[in-house]
Amino acid sequence: MPEEQVAVIVKFFAKPSVAALEVTNGSIVKGDLLRYKGHTTDFTEEITSMEVDNQSVDEAKVGDMIGVKVKERVRENDKVYKVVE
Repeated sequence: MPEEQVAVIVKFFAKPSVAALEVTNGSIVKGDLLRYKGHTTDFTEEITSMEVDNQSVDEAKVGDMIGVKVKERVRENDKVYKVVE
């Protein structure tokens, strides 16, 4: 399936397993399928919840910094791709 880069990882918080990412292209909507890819990272996961400043949001646009729950560890500068069907 085609993918387009939509964000980059800024920080990872291990205890809640949350990735902080900056939206760099397009938008991310709750329910999107995202692929996290980096030097040692490569997994795909659906967005079930995301937050901006501890407030739940349904959509993030370019320039937004969002927090997203992830099932695996991600690292700074990992790329985030939206899987497009």
